Amino acid sequence: MSIDYTDEKRGKAQDDEILLTTSFIREDDGEGKLRPQTLSDYNGQEKVKKNLAIFIEGARRRNEPLDHVLLHGPPGLGKTTLAAIIANEMGVTLRKTSGPAIEKPKDLAALLTNLNENDILFIDEIHRMNRAIEEILYPAMEDKKLDIIIGQGPAATSICLELKNFTLIGATTRSGQLSSPLRDRFGIDLKLELYTPEELRVIVERSARLLGIPTEPEGASEIASRSRGTPRIANRLLRRVRDFAEVIADGVVTKKLADEALTHLEIDRTGLDAIDRRLLSSIIKNYGGGPVGLDTIAATINEEPITLEDVYEPFLMQQGFLTRTPRGRCVTRLAYEHLGLSFAGNEQLSF
Repeated sequence: MSIDYTDEKRGKAQDDEILLTTSFIREDDGEGKLRPQTLSDYNGQEKVKKNLAIFIEGARRRNEPLDHVLLHGPPGLGKTTLAAIIANEMGVTLRKTSGPAIEKPKDLAALLTNLNENDILFIDEIHRMNRAIEEILYPAMEDKKLDIIIGQGPAATSICLELKNFTLIGATTRSGQLSSPLRDRFGIDLKLELYTPEELRVIVERSARLLGIPTEPEGASEIASRSRGTPRIANRLLRRVRDFAEVIADGVVTKKLADEALTHLEIDRTGLDAIDRRLLSSIIKNYGGGPVGLDTIAATINEEPITLEDVYEPFLMQQGFLTRTPRGRCVTRLAYEHLGLSFAGNEQLSF
């Protein structure tokens, strides 16, 4: 694909700062100091860590850039953190942007031509990148080449630029929306899974030490068990429990204090929040336990379908409260029992 640079000025500091940054942006400030910097500090995702450690060591021994990496899984599992760790382990610079921020082909071309040797370009939410922009990535990822047009009209000429060696890391919560040509060009495909309560307990204890929050092991376990298998949620709940500990207790996060605080936040002992319970109860009370379509559920509880599908459904399905069928979503007997409702005996729910 060709790109016309004639009337465009590159290198504007303000535009570059919005499009690309090598440091955490403002909304990352709270999480920044909690992010592990090496694979040894990264807790959980053991299969991903073991494979990635081998890939990184192999690339370092050959003195080559790491092959292109695709990270996918539910939000909050550490895809951005893992990209930063890869850069640290490889000893190179990480340059970050996101799919929606790359609005025109020239934007991506500017990023690619400004990369130094073996740099890592991290594109978050890569599935939201325009298909026309993807066309630039194909030769860049495979052949390290970029076609551009200089001039206009009859005087226009096309030149091919040689790019420096680089690694593209793409992160997405919806890998199914990636086009096959783009997905096939990633040599390393890593899927991140939800964390176990024990893995989250270790993360909560580490975060508590870094934030200076006195936390008993039982208190950390209580927070971990209600964090939906997600480190981001665990760290957020830790901060909210800290507020309760400082205001209504002696500042120490105990099991009892964590239970009281999370109950106030409407998070039950399995990690379900108000929206989870409303989703399940609406299927039971309004649609006889299912099957029912996602859009219908979203309209019933006034939430976006994509939010339900990406944020709430994975955890509910992992816990055995919800299933997907060809005709729609169904709740299980376990969901009835958890909500204290009488099981209807619907054949669709007999699992």
